[in-house]
Order: sequence, then structure tokens, then C-alpha cells
Amino acid sequence: MTAAPLLLFLYSNLNAQEYILSDDGLIDPRAKEKINQIGAEVKSKLGVNVYIYAKSNLGLEENIKTKDKIEFIKKNEEQIIATLEKPYVLLSIAIEETHVNLHFSEEFKTVLDKDDILDDYVIPLLASKDKNTLFSKVSAATLNGYAAIGDMLAESKDIKLETSIGNAGKVSSTIWRVFMYTLIV
Repeated sequence: MTAAPLLLFLYSNLNAQEYILSDDGLIDPRAKEKINQIGAEVKSKLGVNVYIYAKSNLGLEENIKTKDKIEFIKKNEEQIIATLEKPYVLLSIAIEETHVNLHFSEEFKTVLDKDDILDDYVIPLLASKDKNTLFSKVSAATLNGYAAIGDMLAESKDIKLETSIGNAGKVSSTIWRVFMYTLIV
């Protein structure tokens, strides 16, 4: 192996987790790879850092009051945000605490719709009651949410991301919702 390919290999492997701050083994390696591709393209074309922080458990006591739980999660997220390179977007997930949140720099308030991203791309996949494992649900939800964030940021600058997965996440979410409404009716 010559020096240039070796350096490229080392650099890509050292920075492979750069956009996934934590995942507790909840995200499939293929999803991680795609997330990092999208993250690298968003960073290079838009100068924005999009991060994921996914934990199976934040270490809270079982019988903690809801108010204390919310305060703990809020402080935890504030500590994470304080370390992020700006401008940033942070998708935060805590499985045991049933918590999903999206934080972003002030300049993205008119670009990103937190409720749209969480309600259409992330939460339906995490909350689905099906045969899929938690591992596959978290992988799909983080990838869909991450891709939606990247696409929205790029669209605001009239840029097309080559690594985009399109709106497949929203389509599957809509199909799932229609199916659930049909069952209820």
C-alpha cells in the first residue's frame, strides 16, 4: 500500500464516527456509514455539523419523577450542545427514557421544522409495533431523520445532496399512518 491510500484509509477510519457522538451499538454499521457520508457532504457543501446522540439508557433511576427526568435530560443535552462545533444540528434519542429531540443553532429556526422532522421521519419508526428489532428501528429512524435534516438544509441553499436518500422516510411514514388509521376505523 502506498502512502497516499494509506493516509486516506487512516483518515477515513479515524473520522468515521465524527457525526455520531454516541450510539450504544443501536445503529447498524451500514446506517452509520450512510449517516457519515451525508454528514461529510453537508459539512463540506453547507458548513453545518449534523450530529446524532443515541443512548439506550441515560442512567436515570427507575422511580424518578417526570419533572426530575425532564430536568436531567435537559441538562444532559445542554452539556452535549456546549461541546458541539457550530453551526450544528443535534438529533438526540434516549430509548429507555422514551425521549427524542432535535436541537439546532439559532440560524436554522426558519430552515428546520423540528416537529416535521421528528413526527414524520423519526418517531413513527421508533414507535411502530411490528416484528422489527429495536436495533433496526433505531437505525432506520436515525438515518431517516438525519437524511431529512440534510435535505432540508441543502434545499434552503438550493443544493442537491449526492448522498441524499430522498423522501423514502416520509413516504413510508405516510403509508404506516394510513395503515394505522385504517385499522382504527
